[in-house]
Amino acid sequence: MTVPLPMSSPRPNAPDPVEAIELDLLLEAIHRRYHYDFRSYSRPSLRRRADLLRRRLDCATLSDVQSRLLREPELLPVMTDCMTVQVSEMFRDPRYFRTLREKVIPHLRTFPSLKVWVAGCSAGEELYSLAILFREEGLESRTLFYATEINPSALARAEAGIFDLDRIPLFTSNHQKSGGRSSLSDYYTAAYGAAVFDKSLRARTVFAEHSLACDAVFSEVHLVSCRNVLIYFDQPLQDRAVALFRESLAHGGFLGLGMNESLRFSGHADAFTPFASEDRIYRRSAMVPNREARHVAA
Repeated sequence: MTVPLPMSSPRPNAPDPVEAIELDLLLEAIHRRYHYDFRSYSRPSLRRRADLLRRRLDCATLSDVQSRLLREPELLPVMTDCMTVQVSEMFRDPRYFRTLREKVIPHLRTFPSLKVWVAGCSAGEELYSLAILFREEGLESRTLFYATEINPSALARAEAGIFDLDRIPLFTSNHQKSGGRSSLSDYYTAAYGAAVFDKSLRARTVFAEHSLACDAVFSEVHLVSCRNVLIYFDQPLQDRAVALFRESLAHGGFLGLGMNESLRFSGHADAFTPFASEDRIYRRSAMVPNREARHVAA
C-alpha cells in the first residue's frame, strides 16, 4: 500500500510570494511618485517597515498601501517615518567616541580647517555628540558639519535639537564613558520634560536631505561618520555608499561605521586602511587615487 507523504508546511518566516510582489511594486511606486529609492534596502527590514506602514494606514494589503500613496501625497511624511529606521542615542558605543577623541582627533588637528559629514543623521544624536566632542577638543571653531538624512521629519528634529528628558541619563552615561571633559548638562536646558540643546552646537552645521541610494557627493570632508546605516542596505547599495565616502574623503581622512558594519566585502575596501578595526574606524588610503567612484551610477 502506498502511503501519501504529508504535505510540507511553509516555513514560519518564509515571505509570502504575493506579498513579495506587492512589496516590489510598492517600492517602485514610491520611487517613481516621490523619488525615494528603497529598492536596494535589505528585504527583511523592508518587509517589517512596509507592514508597519500598512498597519499605520489601516490597510489590508500592501497593494492598498500603494494605491493610497499614489493618490494621497499628504501621506508622504507617514511613509518616510515608517520606511526609515530612526534608532540612535548620543555617544552610542562610547568606545567609538573615545577612540575618535584619543586617536583620530590628533590627526585632524593637523588640518587648518575641517569638514565632517554625518551621513544618516537621524534625529541628530550623532551630530550633537560630535559637535560636543569637537568643542571639548578645541576644534569646533574650525569645523563645518554636514548632517544629512533621507527623512525630512527626522532632519527637522535634528535641527531642533530637542530630546525627551528621560533619554538624558543614558546620554550622560555614554558621554562620561566616551571620555567627556565636561558635564553633558552644560550643553542643554531642561524644560517641560525635554532637553533643549544649545543652539551654538549647530551653528556650524548644514542640514540637508540626501540619499545614499541616489544622490552624489557634495563636498570634500575629513571625517565621515555613517553608523548603523549600511546594515539596512543590500550589498550593491552598500558598495555605492562606500564609493560616495571614498570620493568625498580627503586623502588621510577617516570613515567611522557601526559596530556591526565592515568594509571587508566592499568593492572599495582597497581605498581604505583599517585604523582602529575594533571600533570600525578606517582611514582613506593616501596612495590610492579616486577612480570609478567619481562616476557612481545612480
